[in-house]
Amino acid sequence: MNAATERGQQPGPAGTIELAIDRPDATPRGTAVIAHPHPLFGGTLTNKVVQTLARAAVLAGYTAVRFNFRGVGDSTGAYDEGRGELDDLLAVVQAQAPTGPLCLAGFSFGAFVTTHALSRLQASRDITHAVLVGTAASRFPVDTIAAELQPRTLVVHGEADDTVPLDAVMDWARPQSLPVLVVPGGGHFFHGQLPLLRELVWRHLRA
Repeated sequence: MNAATERGQQPGPAGTIELAIDRPDATPRGTAVIAHPHPLFGGTLTNKVVQTLARAAVLAGYTAVRFNFRGVGDSTGAYDEGRGELDDLLAVVQAQAPTGPLCLAGFSFGAFVTTHALSRLQASRDITHAVLVGTAASRFPVDTIAAELQPRTLVVHGEADDTVPLDAVMDWARPQSLPVLVVPGGGHFFHGQLPLLRELVWRHLRA
């Protein structure tokens, strides 16, 4: 994390939620809330893909808010298969970005949770962008993206992802006619390709 990252906590539905916040140099365009991968397999707010999403958001002018799901790091509670984690994400949005332009982003399990948050919030919030990376479509019931949000949603997946096969994401996206940006040779964690991922997300957030 960068030296200017603010570390903090907020109340959540299972107790305490641990936060990391990065701010742009100028007045923020809005707030990006970013969800990390699977809590039971090492997913935390310090995951490299999650940090890359935060850097892209800050470069695009957003305040980037990362948080640990319940039971991870200093966040209290226990893993809840996505149900409680959705409540955690919504609590972070309510506390850290109660009004104004909002971007929601997630990686892997975090992308799955983010799809459900988009469904909950799209009718009541100004969601300027959504970013779904390595969406865990083969492992969890990923929600559909509302038609009005699809032009504002970037789905990125690695061609060679062996954790979540590309075919599973295409099967989820196809009925929605939702485009998927495929990174040639990319794995689940985008090793060696994080600068490219940052650039792709930055371009989307600036559009």
